[in-house]
Amino acid sequence: MSGDSARLPTRLKIFHGFGSIAYGVKENGFSTFLLLYYNQVLGMDAWRVSIALLIAMVIDAFLDPIIGHASDRTYSRFGRRLPWLYAAAIPLSLAWIALWNPPTVEGWAGFAWLTGTAVVVRGLISCCEVPSVAILPELTQDYDERTQLMSMRYLFAWIGGLVIAVLAYSVFLVSDEPGVVGQLQPEGYGKYALSGAVLMSVAVLISARGQHKRLARLPGSRPEPTTAREALGHIWEAVSHPAFLVLASCVAMGSLSAQVTFALSNYLYIFVWKFPEVWFRYYPLLILFSVLIAIYLVSHSHRKHGKRKAVARAVVIGNFFWATPFLLRLAGIWPEVGSNFSTAMVFGFFFMGNLFAVIVSISLASMIAEVVEASEQQTGRRSEGVLYAGNLFVQKCATGMGILLSGLIIDFAGLEAKADPTKVPASVVDTLTLIYIVMVLLLASVLAWRVGHFPITRDDHEERLRNLAERRTTA
Repeated sequence: MSGDSARLPTRLKIFHGFGSIAYGVKENGFSTFLLLYYNQVLGMDAWRVSIALLIAMVIDAFLDPIIGHASDRTYSRFGRRLPWLYAAAIPLSLAWIALWNPPTVEGWAGFAWLTGTAVVVRGLISCCEVPSVAILPELTQDYDERTQLMSMRYLFAWIGGLVIAVLAYSVFLVSDEPGVVGQLQPEGYGKYALSGAVLMSVAVLISARGQHKRLARLPGSRPEPTTAREALGHIWEAVSHPAFLVLASCVAMGSLSAQVTFALSNYLYIFVWKFPEVWFRYYPLLILFSVLIAIYLVSHSHRKHGKRKAVARAVVIGNFFWATPFLLRLAGIWPEVGSNFSTAMVFGFFFMGNLFAVIVSISLASMIAEVVEASEQQTGRRSEGVLYAGNLFVQKCATGMGILLSGLIIDFAGLEAKADPTKVPASVVDTLTLIYIVMVLLLASVLAWRVGHFPITRDDHEERLRNLAERRTTA
């Protein structure tokens, strides 16, 4: 065991992860429904929606390192991180409701509303997520305990996204009229927004309260005042560490691929695979089971192979399962799309693909924690907030690019706004499929190659912890 060998209480792990429900709800909305809602339901051009969300994403990405640095330097009787969680929870829920209830979608007024509310929502999520995830390296230095903590965060993030997805597919966005797709009707989105708002604020507050006893204390020392230039220098010094740069490139590839998949998911389900509406109710449960199994397997994979090799293996295997149905369909050797048999087969392949994708995501996020000590050894400062914010910065820039690419793919394929799924030409569907799958496989190949350059192994980490402990003893 490395570092602090004491096992964390399961209760604390659950409370730590619980707050990420808010992030999961946000991701479900932005990645799955927002483009579809503004484009296919409200009628805003896909490119206009994509650009608005890209602008919001980029602004938010530049806020993250600032929030991370500020939380690293927060000095209060509630500790460094908790004040951010308590302050942001309620404003986040109000901003979420506003995002899904635009007064207009016409012209630049609608564009401005979407951009502005998206910026506010994303900024407030960052005020919750950046300080919250930066708690992880403070709770334990152990290589495997960190994997379990990050697994718990991913579990609850997926639960948050899947709970709201189940409500959407089973309750809010369901049509009683035969042949009418509920997701393309506007009536249920208000209830979807309200439920998500309540879920996000409650999750953040419960998580903060559950960790309060452990974290609510004055930090060991008051940070020295710094100028803006010095602060930027500290941020740059942390995020320019070679190990972080390797991870950042991997995260960029993974996030770009994931965002294109999420943004196009309902388009793929409706226009490519023609899922019968009843199957949408079961799909979130399928994803949940894949996440649970991934969380069970990821610790075993890290112990057997190490985090670096675990990522490379999972990328290759996961993308084989994910791409196969699309390639077989293009080759004309897939069962009739829209049939129960076809949908069941897609579910099986997607189950395996998502399982390995979750292993990749958990592994990359867990590896950030090892960079914290590598950076401390180099700079003499703990920079958890900055490093996790830097990771989110990369994620959000890549995600913003993914949203933009998704809108461009839709337009290039020729899929019109408010399209009738029964009347879309086969050539449009094939073009959409081909561009999507080529992009996903290319990004996966780059990620699998790049992660092999990550320089920190388990042995490196444990040796570094010993060196840092000796330094503190002799200081």
